[in-house]
Amino acid sequence: MNSSWLVTLPILLPMLGAVLGLLFRKLRRLQIVVTALVILSALATSLALLMTVSLTNRPVVFQVGGWPAPAGITLIGDYLSAFMVLMSQIVLAAGILYATGCQDKCVRFPGFYPLLLMLATGLTGALLTGDLFNMFVFAELMVISGAVLTAISDDRFGVEAAYKYFYISLLASMLLLLSCGALYATYGTLNMADLSRQISAKPDLPLTGLAMVLLLVFFMIKSAVVPFHFWQPDFHTAATTPLSALLSSVVVKLGVYGFIRMTSLLFLDQAPEIRQALVVMGCIGVILGGFGAIGTHNAKRMLAYSTLAQIGFILTGIGWGTPLSLAAALIFTFNHSLIKSAMLMLAGGMASRAAVKSAAFQVLVGVGKASPAAGVLFFLGGISLAGIPPTNGFISKFVFFTSGLEAQAYFSMALIGVASLLTLVYTMRGFMKIWWEEPAGSAKTKTGGDRLIIPALLITLCLILGVWAEPLVNLSQHIVSWLDNPAFYIQAVLGG
Repeated sequence: MNSSWLVTLPILLPMLGAVLGLLFRKLRRLQIVVTALVILSALATSLALLMTVSLTNRPVVFQVGGWPAPAGITLIGDYLSAFMVLMSQIVLAAGILYATGCQDKCVRFPGFYPLLLMLATGLTGALLTGDLFNMFVFAELMVISGAVLTAISDDRFGVEAAYKYFYISLLASMLLLLSCGALYATYGTLNMADLSRQISAKPDLPLTGLAMVLLLVFFMIKSAVVPFHFWQPDFHTAATTPLSALLSSVVVKLGVYGFIRMTSLLFLDQAPEIRQALVVMGCIGVILGGFGAIGTHNAKRMLAYSTLAQIGFILTGIGWGTPLSLAAALIFTFNHSLIKSAMLMLAGGMASRAAVKSAAFQVLVGVGKASPAAGVLFFLGGISLAGIPPTNGFISKFVFFTSGLEAQAYFSMALIGVASLLTLVYTMRGFMKIWWEEPAGSAKTKTGGDRLIIPALLITLCLILGVWAEPLVNLSQHIVSWLDNPAFYIQAVLGG
């Protein structure tokens, strides 16, 4: 098989699985087996895609329908997109496998697994597409799937949260379409490689700045960046655990991917201004997310605010703009996805064991005493979020602060360093309430609940990447060296 087809498989396999899942909607066990096989196959092809790019040292490009770029639709797996897709597919596979052992009623809805697979299709497609309009199409597929999955949640606030997510995403989509319109009116193309070439040649045309701002706000909303973060805590609190684990760990990373593309490919002349904005938003996010996590009284809501803080680290790393800080942002992105998905699964697993299913701390007090192993996992996840060795979170923060010293960004680094101490406060607070404090009065704990084998595997992977971090660090640095010369991307797509 021509290797160019490899870039299509991480998109086509989940889409095919969703169709098969609907056909098998009355045969639940067969539907689950098909879904698991499909997502694991997609994960394998994502790994194969990254390995192919690494071995050949060039992107895998597929021109849909045989139409050459920039006229046709381009799918491209370069170092960055292949890396992000592999990260996403690992967590997507974990979330789907966790759902097979989840006790929520909504997971038995006939469309639950097909919708999860369509969400996987949308996210993967948005990362692998080579043009902005098809990013809009894939992002809409992701939004619709996520909104429906939230609306069918067992939580009585699920419909309200789904409406919030849908309407804020509708605003984001309008901004992306307006950006596409401005760029097409100005440059006659939406292919990112062609846009990079044309914007570099004529960066001061009237609508260029407007298109850049609209696109920036679109990615800010997708990543729930300050001040567009208000929808995230409600959404992740109401969503069923498998979905919240996906949304808070990898779906928000679409914005991170977009910021990197904007500063390394699309708007090279305007990149310094974009980076300054990212540093400001990142610092505010770390502070606001930390205090928000401390002030909330719900474990899943606490972790949602935590994502706001952790995304702040990533934005600041991109904003500092040095090769090492960008590598730190990539390392942070990958490690955070593993940690946060595991922590949300553990919080959801404890909620499923409470007398009244809820992630509110007043309900979860003492529930973890019957599951000491889960407490060990949560503790390890907490110290990983806080950046304490021997976890992968320590590697993330070590490289991050080292890059801050190199960039001589002393003020923002000091601000974030002090604010990051809040991570240890709210994670240990959650651990103490669930596993240490005595339950109130006659509160009883259910004997069963969600299976926790998947978060155990994710935490194990966090420990492995903390002890053996070299492959991830080297890969991130290699990605940065690739991004440093956008001509490689342009040549791969347009030829010449």
